[in-house]
Amino acid sequence: MTVTAWLAVAVFLGAYALIATEKVRRVAAALGGAGIMLLIHATDSGAAFFSEHSGIDWNVVFLLLGMMVIVGVLKETGVFEYLAIWAAKRARGRPFRLMVLLVLITAVASALLDNVTTVLLIAPVTFLVCERLALPVAPYLIAEALASNIGGTATLVGDPPNIIIASRGGLTFNDFLVHLAPMVVVLMAVFVGLCRVLFRRAFVHDEGRAAEIMLLDEREAIRDPRLLWQSLGVLAVVMAGFVLHPVLHYEPSIVALLGAGVLVAVTKVTTEQALREVEWETLVFFAGLFIMVGALVETGVIERISELAVGATEGRLAFTTMLLLWASAGLSAIVDNIPYVATMSPIVSELVQASGGDARVLWWALAFGADLGGNATAVGAAANVVVLGIAARNRTPISFWEFTRYGLVVTVVTVALVTPYLWLRYL
Repeated sequence: MTVTAWLAVAVFLGAYALIATEKVRRVAAALGGAGIMLLIHATDSGAAFFSEHSGIDWNVVFLLLGMMVIVGVLKETGVFEYLAIWAAKRARGRPFRLMVLLVLITAVASALLDNVTTVLLIAPVTFLVCERLALPVAPYLIAEALASNIGGTATLVGDPPNIIIASRGGLTFNDFLVHLAPMVVVLMAVFVGLCRVLFRRAFVHDEGRAAEIMLLDEREAIRDPRLLWQSLGVLAVVMAGFVLHPVLHYEPSIVALLGAGVLVAVTKVTTEQALREVEWETLVFFAGLFIMVGALVETGVIERISELAVGATEGRLAFTTMLLLWASAGLSAIVDNIPYVATMSPIVSELVQASGGDARVLWWALAFGADLGGNATAVGAAANVVVLGIAARNRTPISFWEFTRYGLVVTVVTVALVTPYLWLRYL
């Protein structure tokens, strides 16, 4: 590799260390790293701002922005208080039952929409219900982020890497349902069991608060019924746009922005109120992270790592599949899984064409590895970053290591379960 490539690696590792150790604010570390990458010419303005493969993924940024605006309007209606009381009453105030209910809702919604949108919608509910029951909110937010990444693995639209894989591999929505969704159901069942063990200290039942919750009428929480129906109507159209992406060919970011614009235009909510809930620091953090990873792409670092992994397989399909699965999980834990998949997908495409036969298993290995590997650290997947941003905004910060110590366990267990699934079904 060139001197610039080695410098880019050093800058990335330094910025990542600052994010992990929380010596400085993560947005400062990401922006500082991005600035240095531009300064040393590891990337340039053209690549950073306009390149589809090594620049800021504006689809992700504007998807987040649009959904944050929609969530901001919804928050004015009182619907989140309604859902908080409803969920707590359904769980009868029992902390573990509540977590199971929330993670299952999150997983299913993430499969139908996308994981980032789902956590944006479910996080406000979580804060409210945990406050009502005097429960620590961090374990519930972490569990929801992990569930969103597992559930999002099931479908083409559930996780951004899947959209990239489908485009490169010529795969359909039904392909993902047939090959990934059955295993995701198993993984969610195991994950619920893991939640009982990993977060056991958070399950402190308060009989008094539970009894108070059961006496509440959730319908009284709705402050503006008209605004609620307007918001739900727009949200339903936005969700339909997400689900029908393979047919309509509108990017989720466009659907979200259109929905946000219509909602602000047709309701009495002011622009200031709608923008109040936007996590600007999260959006800027994503931009900096994309530029840093893009610099590794531009200098050939990620491609070189990928080529070394491919060269080590020597054409053995079974070995290649297992290596791709675990390497993808490991690398997606370190760098965001979106640029990683964008870099690996051309290489996997060549491998599939060269191998023929049942080589499509390589696409499933890449999808499982990248999506589940994103759970390992706080920066491995977009949903994780969004959850941490929301937590910080609500003055209940979740540290990098607090998230990672749970996410790493979940990643190892889920990828280990996928290993025999791929081996027995395809190899």
